Formats: sequence, structure tokens, C-alpha cells
Amino acid sequence: MEIIIHRGATQIGGSVTEYRHNGWRLFVDFGEQLPGTPVYVQLDMEGLTKGDLSKSAMLITHYHGDHIGNIHQIPMEIPVFMGKLGIEIQKITSNHLKEVDRKQACLLERLNKAIPFEAGTAFEFGPFEIMPIVLDHSAFDACAFKIKTDDTSVFHTGDFRTHGFRSGKFLKAIDKYIGKVDYVICEGTNVKRSDAALQSEHDLQKQLEAEFWQHKFNIVYLSSTNIDRLFSLYHAALRIGIPFIVDSHQKRIMDAVVSSDHIWAESSLYKYGKYKPMVLKYDKDNPGEHLIREKFIAFLKQKGYVLIARSNPRFDHLINKMPGESKQCYLSMWNGYVSNPASPSYNKELAAALGKGYLYRHTSGHCDMKNLRNLFAQLSPKAIIPIHTDAPEAFAKLFNDQWPVRLLQDGDLFILHSKKLF
Repeated sequence: MEIIIHRGATQIGGSVTEYRHNGWRLFVDFGEQLPGTPVYVQLDMEGLTKGDLSKSAMLITHYHGDHIGNIHQIPMEIPVFMGKLGIEIQKITSNHLKEVDRKQACLLERLNKAIPFEAGTAFEFGPFEIMPIVLDHSAFDACAFKIKTDDTSVFHTGDFRTHGFRSGKFLKAIDKYIGKVDYVICEGTNVKRSDAALQSEHDLQKQLEAEFWQHKFNIVYLSSTNIDRLFSLYHAALRIGIPFIVDSHQKRIMDAVVSSDHIWAESSLYKYGKYKPMVLKYDKDNPGEHLIREKFIAFLKQKGYVLIARSNPRFDHLINKMPGESKQCYLSMWNGYVSNPASPSYNKELAAALGKGYLYRHTSGHCDMKNLRNLFAQLSPKAIIPIHTDAPEAFAKLFNDQWPVRLLQDGDLFILHSKKLF
């Protein structure tokens, strides 16, 4: 088996990895580059966007844009495989945005042809045997893959973490579904903060719940597809006894998770309790506004609320009408969107909506280095190849003491085999 990292060997975002064997090609992810990436590269790849497509397929690890954002460029004859619930969540998002974003309309069209797989059930494409396994990440239904041919085996991690709600049986799942492999193709997003202890999702939930006790009127800005954070906030509000308010788009995403037959569906975290979220209605006489009546305002003034918001004028106008002289705002997503006005990632609308007194309450969607080491010990690879990192040399320095780390450049072809690398 051969590997080519078309993009992602030395940057976070824009991931595209190719595996080749006996004339067949298996690609993993086709994402957008992150804002501010020094060099923008429009990829045109043999077997994916041009040439003979008859022996090619695409695996998608999860629905974040830096992994799925360019799949609309893939011809329809190439099969695209993705987790069932991940497909559904992204389709809800793309359908919501398609009127204002042509790219989302194209993405939706491509997703309508995607082939869902079931985590824990192996399938084949040509000479490749593929075992998908669900891992914890800030995107729900995110998967890693064991990719096996007659001459070697690879574990492709995708993005993942070990401090979320669903990480308790992580190494047991690796042992059950993956076993030992020859190579690990591993994300290294957090390598620059190798000594950092990441707050667990559970501890973050307890912190937010304590703050909701202190603040009657709460507005939380977060990604609409960060499912764990969303349901964590919902259950925190439920325990306190204050209304949890979302718009119809957010409710559709929550409903999709609650009604799914996903591997985590039995968890009470992803079920509604005594009271379902309250859903904002649109003003028929003013399509750009949410409807908020005086009776509703009086109710919220008495009860308080947790409102899930996004940075757009419709929410800005709504919040101005919501009761509470001292509304507490929270940012529960990457703070790079508001921390540096000179950054290409800076969102001035979000920064303005948050104001100066907001509380930053977030934890990473990516693994720390201690638990990467635990993963490598479990998989016992002959070598590791880092991807999805802007510091591959630092990655190698951390792990070369126990495992050979092979650093590739974008476009390099490297032969994977079952013999020891060094």
C-alpha cells in the first residue's frame, strides 16, 4: 500500500489523504483550507477530480468544513462513504444555508448521493478492507478508519479527543475493533501545547451549570453542530429549571440526534427530558426577525433562560428584545474568532455581539499528547505519520523516543509495508 498526503502534512485544515493499492485509490477527506492559510492550493488530483475514476472512492471522517468542504468537486461516479448521522446533520446545515451560499447547495447535492456506513461493521472497496470506528470529537459521529490490504494495515485517526463525554471506553473500543496496526496516520492539532491539560467536557458542563445558577439571563454562542456542548447546555438548563431556547434550525439538528439509531442513541445525554427546548418562531410580517410577544417576554422575565445564539442580525435584534438588563454572554467555541482583529479568522459580527463582558467557556475538540501516547502504545505501530498539524517536527520530537515518526511533505508518495521502518 502507498500513501500520499495531498494536503495536511504541514497544516491544519484542508485535509486530503490518498491510499493506493494494486491500481485502486482510497481517499480520506477533501476539506477546505482554514482562513489565513499562507498558501492557497486548488487541488486537481488524478483519480479524484480527473483521469480514470473507476477504481476510486472517498471516505469522510466527519462533517467539519476542513474535512468535507470540497467534496462537491468530486464527480458523482466516485462513491463517497460517511457515517449515517453525520450525513444527516450536514444535510440539515447545508439545506439551511443553501439559499445564501451556493457552495452549500452543491454540497447538499453531493451528500444526497453519499453512502452511509455503520461504525463497527467492516466493508470493502476493491482491495481495501475498511473498519470505521466512532471516536469522540466536537463533530458528532466522527470516525476513524482501520484500512487494511494484503500487505499492510493503517489506522487513520481523523480528528478526535479523549476528554469528551464518549471517551470512557476509547481504548477498549480500539482493542475490540482495531487491534495492532503497522502505521498510524495521526492528527496532531494540539502538538504546540503538548503540556496543556485539557478541561473535560463533563467539568465544563458543571462549570456552566454553576454559572447558570448565578446568572438568570444567559446567551451562549456556539457551533450549531457541536452536539455534545448543545445537549450539555440543554440538560444544565433543565436541571436548574430555566427555559432552554433555540431556533428551528438548531431544533432540527437536536431532533435528528434524539431520533437516531446511532451507537450512542441509548445515552440519556442525547434524549429530551421533562421539557423540550423552546423553539423561536419567525415573524411572518417581518421575515428577518424572530417573533417575540409580550406574553413570552413576561414569561422569560420571570423564569430566566439559556438562549443558544449565532452571530447574525436576526439574533442581534432578538437579543435586544429579550428581558434582562444584565444578560450574560458566553463564547463556547474557538476563541480565535474574536481574539485578534488582524487575524483572517476574526469575526467582527460575533465580537460585537459578545461585547466586552462575555465569559469564554470552551474545551478543545482534539486530543492531548499524553493520550496520543496511550493510543500509540495500544496500537503498537511500526511507524507514525502525522497529519492535520502545523508543527510536524514538534510531533516527531515528542514521540520519536518510542516510535519512528515519518515526516512527509504534501504530495510525497510513501510506500507502507509491514516491515519495520528503521
